[in-house]
Amino acid sequence: MYDRIGADGFAALTAAFYRRVAADDLLRPMYEASVGEDMAEAERKLRDFLVYRFGGPDVYIRERGHPRLRMRHMPFRIDRAGAARWLELMSAAMEEAGIRERGGDESVEILGEFFRQTAYFMVNTD
Repeated sequence: MYDRIGADGFAALTAAFYRRVAADDLLRPMYEASVGEDMAEAERKLRDFLVYRFGGPDVYIRERGHPRLRMRHMPFRIDRAGAARWLELMSAAMEEAGIRERGGDESVEILGEFFRQTAYFMVNTD
């Protein structure tokens, strides 16, 4: 996947996603509780994670170790509505970043399924 989308594609995807988070009334407060109003660090971590997860350089692992996604997200109240909104924003970000144009329909399907599974795996409250 990294070979299809490239570093620039993952950077465009995460930038588009975090622009949406910053304007979202449901997700913005959760992110601000974690990182404050400057989401640049959170954007970098997500970008590095996605690059690593999909076959690119292992910067994320070298800097942060095993992803431990559920553990790292446990301090935050994540319900099904939050997961659904996260997916909505990520889907729009994939479109804006031109993931289909960069990597084809299969890239959209693979990333979309990964995001769906991961978003609902993070749910930790009813």
